[in-house]
Amino acid sequence: MSNLKIDQELLLAFEKELDPRHPDKSKIPVTVLGYGEMSTVFAIGDEGHRDLAYKRMPIFQNLEEVEAYEVLYNEYNEILEKQVGISVPPYDATFITTESGRMVMFDVQKKLEPQSIGNRAIHHISDKETFLLVRLVLRELAKIWHFNRSHDDLEVGIDGQISNWAIKDYDLNNPGIAEDTTFLYIDTSSPLFRKKGVEQLDPELFLRAAPSFLVWLIRWLFLEDVMTRYYDFHLVVVDLIANFYKEQRPELIGGLIDVANDFFAHDVPELEVEPITEKKVKAYYREDAWIWRLWLTFRKIDRFLKTRLLRKEYPFILPGKIKR
Repeated sequence: MSNLKIDQELLLAFEKELDPRHPDKSKIPVTVLGYGEMSTVFAIGDEGHRDLAYKRMPIFQNLEEVEAYEVLYNEYNEILEKQVGISVPPYDATFITTESGRMVMFDVQKKLEPQSIGNRAIHHISDKETFLLVRLVLRELAKIWHFNRSHDDLEVGIDGQISNWAIKDYDLNNPGIAEDTTFLYIDTSSPLFRKKGVEQLDPELFLRAAPSFLVWLIRWLFLEDVMTRYYDFHLVVVDLIANFYKEQRPELIGGLIDVANDFFAHDVPELEVEPITEKKVKAYYREDAWIWRLWLTFRKIDRFLKTRLLRKEYPFILPGKIKR
């Protein structure tokens, strides 16, 4: 863990001023850097504070939950970096308690050059370099499954989407990918790992951001799938490739499937990963896109019910229309 200079007073003031429906209208300068299912990533404050990225997570109900999550967050970063061999940005974590008693966790990382993030980079490097970028990411991901094969009591999961990787030492004046390009994994806020087969992250936390009237259905139909897909190399890579539809690069799908299958067959044959087909990628993306469109629609309904009818807080920040 790094000793990042986190300003607790700034975060308290930010949370006090925050309107989750209009985060950009806060009196404290903020920039939304990205959205997740449970969180939103911000740059907060004036230029003196703009070197950090804060992932805001208002999903915790008591001190015990917050502290348990913070331990897992730090442990997951350490496992990736020190045991698996995947680099992460300098990181830290902190939480605040608002005047209303709500606890908000902030996962903090050193802010990176936006153009170095994978889903940005694929729009300004060549197709050939994009194929190489994905092959190099597959090489990073393979470290996870080699690690898992050699450890009986510890198993690590990962979300390998291209938007979760940043090009290390990125040069804005000379963007490009080479065989020796290295990466940082940035999506460590979902600490997915099992000890002796037991998931360490409480899966119920994923449901805190779910529409309240659908929690039972999501728990029944989807929660197990969400918690297990990131431990399957084949599905992680299917998800990675399918995400190129969302990133508006569908013309690369066929070539990326060839890259992945060649990698499975020649670089990691010992892992015996099932080859990927274009039919599987298309079907996966259609289902995933449908689920998340429905998820966002119902969350907006839930926000309306809570804020307009019940006059309660809705602490989550919802993205606008997502192009898919």
